[in-house]
Amino acid sequence: MKRRDFLASSIGAGILAGSVGSLNAITKSGRLLGSGIEESALPYDLVAVMGGEPAEMFDKAIASMGGMRTFVKKGQTVVVKPNIGWDKTPEMGANTNPDLVKRIIEHCYKAGAKTVYVFDNTCNEWQACYKNSGIEKAVKDAGGKMVPGNAESYYHDVTVPKGKNLKKAKEHELILNSDVFINVPILKNHGGGTLTVSMKNLMGVVWDRRFWHANDLHQCIADYATYRKPDLNVVDAYRVMKKNGPQGVSLSDLVLMKSLYMSANMVTADSAAAKLFGIDPASVGHIRLASEAGVGSMDLSKQKINKIKMG
Repeated sequence: MKRRDFLASSIGAGILAGSVGSLNAITKSGRLLGSGIEESALPYDLVAVMGGEPAEMFDKAIASMGGMRTFVKKGQTVVVKPNIGWDKTPEMGANTNPDLVKRIIEHCYKAGAKTVYVFDNTCNEWQACYKNSGIEKAVKDAGGKMVPGNAESYYHDVTVPKGKNLKKAKEHELILNSDVFINVPILKNHGGGTLTVSMKNLMGVVWDRRFWHANDLHQCIADYATYRKPDLNVVDAYRVMKKNGPQGVSLSDLVLMKSLYMSANMVTADSAAAKLFGIDPASVGHIRLASEAGVGSMDLSKQKINKIKMG
């Protein structure tokens, strides 16, 4: 059975039967997400904003990239993927800042998006994560739609052609069926992955994460990055968890860095975030491996960077 036919036949069993209702990314554009924008056509490889509030920093960053219409066209369906993995309040810095998520959705609708969906395959109980992170309210206030990621029926088999350890995965149907994918991780410490940034955040769009942890986590993260490339990555580095990640223990784990990074390339975004965190990107296994696999370059000295200071 062809992949398109498989998705069409399976969609009725999943969440999109009552929400998206069509296979926009497959039947209309004939492509997977992440292949619609040439990175070389963008004005910058990376935008780094410091000194502002999350929503204001995003305004500055997206304006320097030509506005959200660079990434979102009229009538398109967008999926925004923050980190909503933990039953923690915003000030704990375990999840993406809700004000940032809200502003991204607002920009998507101003650009003409038909619908903006938000979800995560959470680690703690999903309804508590959605609510207590503040993201559920932020999404609803912006007119977006929260979608669950807590059941295997929402995920469909995909192959990872360039994967070394990870040859296949089960990917959430929103990622398969939307026109635009905006990845919105929070920068923080992670015991197994060293850092959580853009590539690590993609573990929230798949179902079978136990395999990743059991088969060289860093290699699996890098493998998946060769396959799934978001259209835009927005790194929340406002409150940065420097230790005891990924959940954190207390406010003493955090450093207020008031920063935001934006890039169409995950390796670029994650390398810059690693430097902000205070470590060499090459010391983070999945960043190094993804760079070696051709996903992007860790060498920021050769990239077009727009540095914006606020305040």
